[in-house]
Amino acid sequence: MRHMLNQEKTTTGRIEVPARRQFIIGTALVIGTLRIEGSRAQDMGQQAALPATPRTQCGRTSLHQEIDFNAGSGRLYAALLNSKQFSAFSGAPAQIDPTAGGAFSLFGGLISGRNVELVPNERIVQAWRPGDWTAGVYSLVRMELVVRGAHTQIILDHTGFPEGRFEHLNSGWKNHYWDPLAKYLL
Repeated sequence: MRHMLNQEKTTTGRIEVPARRQFIIGTALVIGTLRIEGSRAQDMGQQAALPATPRTQCGRTSLHQEIDFNAGSGRLYAALLNSKQFSAFSGAPAQIDPTAGGAFSLFGGLISGRNVELVPNERIVQAWRPGDWTAGVYSLVRMELVVRGAHTQIILDHTGFPEGRFEHLNSGWKNHYWDPLAKYLL
């Protein structure tokens, strides 16, 4: 099965994912860029958490959202990483290998990438990209699942996407992930 996940997308509808080497190099570049920017900020006496965000929305290359769900973290984690459950809440085909390094294709291939880090019921980190981005360009999606009594809060940090995509992605997470997921969990 793993060998099938490394194939290029063709007219037969195979998943478009980078080879493991491309994925590792791309992830290292994203993480390296964040560390370099953090070091620069420290050198200038600034907070080193993330690169500075431009003031205008259209120039932003990162977003942060906090969403509360009336469900346990295990149920949310499973819905986001199980192909059948993701398809059920999104209403679109999904193929997800729920392992670190595993490939995913969501919304019938409109979104693809690889799972970078998975901590069951606590954290999902993905190299994530829409199909219309330039080949090889990936952003980093980090979802923290924080239990708050009978509820769970997902803290989303989506970083490293191209300028001019903020509004689309910011509303896309709400419209295509959070709202349908909340209805599915009822």
